[in-house]
Amino acid sequence: MPGLGNGSLVLAFSSPSLRVRVDEPYQRSVEAVAGAVASVEGVGRIMAVPDFPGLDPHHAYLLVGLAGGPESAQESIPAVREAAHAAAAAASRGHVSVAVTGPAPVYDALVHTDLRSLQRAEVLAVPLALVLLVAGLGSLGAALVPLLAAGLAVLVSTGALLAFALVSDVDTLTLAVATSVGFGLGLDYALLFLLRYRHAREQGADPYEASSRARGTAGHAIAWCAGAVVLASAALLVVGVDVFRTMGLAVAVATLVATATATTLLPAVLPCIEPMLEFGRLPRRHRPDHGTKVWLRWAHHLMGRPWRYLLAAGAVLLIAATPLSDLRLGVRIDRTALVDTEAGRGMRQIEADGLANITFLAFPHTAEQGPVDTGALSDRLRADPRISTVATLDNGHDLTVLALTDRVPVDAPAAAELTASIRSAARQFLPAGQKFYATGPAAMVADFRAAMNAALCHVAALVLATSFALMFLAFRSVLIPLKALFMNALSLAASFGLLAWTTRHTADSVHLGIPLVALTIVFGVSMDYEIFLVHRITEHYRAHGDCRRAVADGLAETARPITTAAATLACVFAVLMTTRQQDLQQLGFLVATAVLLDATVVRLVLVPALMRLLDHRNWWLPPALHRLHSPLLPIPAPRSGADPATTPLSGKRKGHSL
Repeated sequence: MPGLGNGSLVLAFSSPSLRVRVDEPYQRSVEAVAGAVASVEGVGRIMAVPDFPGLDPHHAYLLVGLAGGPESAQESIPAVREAAHAAAAAASRGHVSVAVTGPAPVYDALVHTDLRSLQRAEVLAVPLALVLLVAGLGSLGAALVPLLAAGLAVLVSTGALLAFALVSDVDTLTLAVATSVGFGLGLDYALLFLLRYRHAREQGADPYEASSRARGTAGHAIAWCAGAVVLASAALLVVGVDVFRTMGLAVAVATLVATATATTLLPAVLPCIEPMLEFGRLPRRHRPDHGTKVWLRWAHHLMGRPWRYLLAAGAVLLIAATPLSDLRLGVRIDRTALVDTEAGRGMRQIEADGLANITFLAFPHTAEQGPVDTGALSDRLRADPRISTVATLDNGHDLTVLALTDRVPVDAPAAAELTASIRSAARQFLPAGQKFYATGPAAMVADFRAAMNAALCHVAALVLATSFALMFLAFRSVLIPLKALFMNALSLAASFGLLAWTTRHTADSVHLGIPLVALTIVFGVSMDYEIFLVHRITEHYRAHGDCRRAVADGLAETARPITTAAATLACVFAVLMTTRQQDLQQLGFLVATAVLLDATVVRLVLVPALMRLLDHRNWWLPPALHRLHSPLLPIPAPRSGADPATTPLSGKRKGHSL
């Protein structure tokens, strides 16, 4: 059906005073618009939608096929809109208006609305992040370093994404996720490196020696953190939907660029710009280094009451996760973002008239067979009160098409039921052995839902497996990665529970793709903070073998970078809630909530309390696995005077040569 092409438009006519079948000026206007639109390059077949019960007599509709591929069809929309408006105004002298709507114009309007919203969100995110960084680092000059590094990461990764757009589609959700992740991780990694650099300077190292030390410690940790995010985002490559594969690649590229910026550019630049770090320093009583003793007091307080805080923090997360069973997943057209658009006005009109969706049933046949007999199927579908019109088309060669319009909005839960009913009727009333295919917005949403449900299990399994393997290799332990996976899953469940609670009393459902995207982003970022914390704890444990002291010191030293990094990353995603796009609002709320819960309840309470209780068992490894690899860190040394038969990771153990 080349006349139908790869896209379609609906011309929605309306007049406050004229009626379609009675007033000749109305009919003349429709004919004039049809002729003008037919002359536009890329326009294929134009069909009038027949009358049906419930159609407003002041409304009329033309279905316009856009010939050619999807890109050329999208490019034809402005020309069709201009031709239709000019012809309607000239023929009716303003008495008849026409709105260009349909799947392609609605998508086009959403894209433009999303881009404007993202631009406003970016303008808001930068000053908020700067304020948080100044408060966390104690000076304006120091805060500008991670901010500029993050900006550079976004610039380079966006350039790579635009280059990728030359060969594949990139939607606004992918752009939002890639820029937010690039900016957030750029801040995180640059912040970690800067704090390690300043710590080395405070210990008396000269600028170049401090840079070298930071690269040897923070650079190592950043590389493993980036590996966690890249592996998590790479799990999206198994999804059978192109947009999520593109998103996975975009997040991986943004992460690698942020890593390269923090581990190559900063080590070279920091010694040269060190005087700038003191610019705009806060008064001494407000400097963040005075908070180190506060974190140390909290750490020792926690070490003395691990069970109490473990149970309390776990209860908080479990209570937050309780509404998870009320989470409603679906695909919704963001009508709020379309309120002031022509496509949105036209969509509201056609839905009110009972033309909410169009479905095409395609029946291939041989030239010798002739058109497929669809009489019985057409009668069956016309009897369905949900279906408005049924029309049969044939290309005269090898394809018969049944075009159906129905009264059920594409994003309504009942749309999936109607699509299943149409497919069931086709199997029942078509000649035996006749192949058929169903397409159209509702059918595509139904297939998308099935693909998302199947992909979620696969992606979750892949993320869990790769995260466990990475943590196992990093810390040469079985319990540390198991603990990390359990804590990450608990904080993610709590975040989804809070999201379900916010949408419980509204008509909004959570987009089907949000769990998939959030799973990879949140798991990757959570592994970042886990590595930040456990890396430092393991360093202290290696030095003196006292787990309680190691956990307290590691927590006190990493609390400030983790909370500062989490606050800035949560801020970056929280500004997505200021956009008009519901999908972006939901993603921003979910990721911001998950990051804050992970950085506070999980990293500052649950993880250190549990590590305190597990003591030396944190680094337990079955004897058979000791020969497999070397850990990220050297094997912790046993405590002085400790029994080597019971000390973890010691050189000898009863009955085993390690």
